[in-house]
Amino acid sequence: MAPVTSVHHFEITGRGGVIRLEAASVADEEGRDRARGHLEHVAESFAAGDFSMPMFIHGQVPPGAAAMTRLRDAIRYRYEPTDRGGRITIDTSNREARRAIHDFLRFQIRDHRTED
Repeated sequence: MAPVTSVHHFEITGRGGVIRLEAASVADEEGRDRARGHLEHVAESFAAGDFSMPMFIHGQVPPGAAAMTRLRDAIRYRYEPTDRGGRITIDTSNREARRAIHDFLRFQIRDHRTED
């Protein structure tokens, strides 16, 4: 079994949620930088309504993605670096968009088996 080099976390919040990706080790600067670059790209893609990356990774369109695409103008994606990688904060005041975000994040939690 390959060693774990990065760790995903998904958090559901009252206004949307958070996606975190971090290197498993503090000393892994290359992994940290890869996570940061990946999350910056994800935030840009999602803001444009492009959810092809999760579809490719999971082999299906994640629940909530279609609504998140349709409601993209009501959702804000904010990327921030962290010590080990980065995070994307997903924020909305739109009830339907929030439900879609929560469905999307619950799917990620199950599929990545993060137990968040």
